[in-house]
Amino acid sequence: MATKKTEETPEQVAQPAGMFETARENLRIACEKLNIHPDVYEELQFPRETLAVTLLIRMDDGRRRAFKAWRCRYNDRRGPTKGGVRFHPNVSLDEVETLSFWMTFKCAVANLPFGGGKGGVCVDTKTLSPTELERLSRAYIEAFASFIGPDRDIMAPDMYTNGIVMAWMSDEYASITGAPLPMAITGKPIAFGGTTGRTDATARGGYLALRHLESSLGLEPDKATVAIQGFGNVGYHCAKLLHADGYKIVAISDSSGAIHDPDGLDPLAVMEHKHSNHGVTGAKGHGKTRKISNEELLELDCDVLVPAALERQITEENAGRIRAPIILEMANGPITPEADAILTEAGCVIIPDILANSGGVTVSHLEWVQNRSGFYWDGSRVRDHLKTTMTTETQAVWALHNEMDLSMREAAYVHGLRRIAEAVEARGTQAYFEQ
Repeated sequence: MATKKTEETPEQVAQPAGMFETARENLRIACEKLNIHPDVYEELQFPRETLAVTLLIRMDDGRRRAFKAWRCRYNDRRGPTKGGVRFHPNVSLDEVETLSFWMTFKCAVANLPFGGGKGGVCVDTKTLSPTELERLSRAYIEAFASFIGPDRDIMAPDMYTNGIVMAWMSDEYASITGAPLPMAITGKPIAFGGTTGRTDATARGGYLALRHLESSLGLEPDKATVAIQGFGNVGYHCAKLLHADGYKIVAISDSSGAIHDPDGLDPLAVMEHKHSNHGVTGAKGHGKTRKISNEELLELDCDVLVPAALERQITEENAGRIRAPIILEMANGPITPEADAILTEAGCVIIPDILANSGGVTVSHLEWVQNRSGFYWDGSRVRDHLKTTMTTETQAVWALHNEMDLSMREAAYVHGLRRIAEAVEARGTQAYFEQ
């Protein structure tokens, strides 16, 4: 499998303005709030390293197909970079660098010894056979083998990648390096060195953050209603956990459409329907279930809205119609900066992605630790550690939100930036060298 590599320079990375450019606005605001040393801002404006390649794959019918692929290591001041790899037709350089920027702050907010990284391949996996998907997964590792590693850049699953893809990638990396190194890739099947508790970790982290803030937000589980946009792994497990605690799930959507039932939906029954019918539409709830659009779901009158799908779902165009007073961001960047300002001004409390969905990377860190030690934990120990991390960091962000009169997003970025800045400043700033 051949690959063609091209290096990206910082000057190239800065072109043109897009998702990455708007994401960096959070950095600028956090630096102003903390009066951060200019050296820190200068370092965090651009990725440390980005690699773009073209993967050339032999298809089952004998054709060759080319797929663009990227990997970005944004900042490694707090440790090796860490981040998933997604296979999606809309993946781009701009998206990968934005996601790696968010991962840098997510790892800092969760107080993990990692920096942020991310990778992706521009591909629609629904057009690939299982053997073609395996070839693509192995080709990705072949292309990026020198770029990743257990002490340099640690990969994990993301959109349209899963445990078996990570197993193929881990196997390929072992073949290239000549030794099994399970700690180079997390999110693996348990039999391949994975950890218990990883499957629902991202959802459980958001669930724990929301549960910790219940009294502060005035939520009563047996009375609160929830709408879930996106019913993949994260959306399903989030709905399942909240439903088990008494929250009423009134709407669920996936790529096939959305369903709404004011009397409530059973997430398990909806998932069974999805598996049998390739989508949630048509599933029945406890009352009169009706089909609605994804746009209608976002604008429902409910207590908690959970965007768990793609980026930029709530924009300047529809933000004024959002009626949920609480938004739990389980997707990465589901709200644009313009929409965020509108919602915050309207009094909406947004539990931001870099806090809400940090449960996945928190448990990935535990997998990395277990792989390095060769000693594996049971599920209760993993869940206890995740609960301690999420409640500690959620409380810290909530305290900053109140003490500094910040939005929850601003507070989360300030919280993470303090830790990153300490790591940067520990190596010396301009003031030190002027002595």
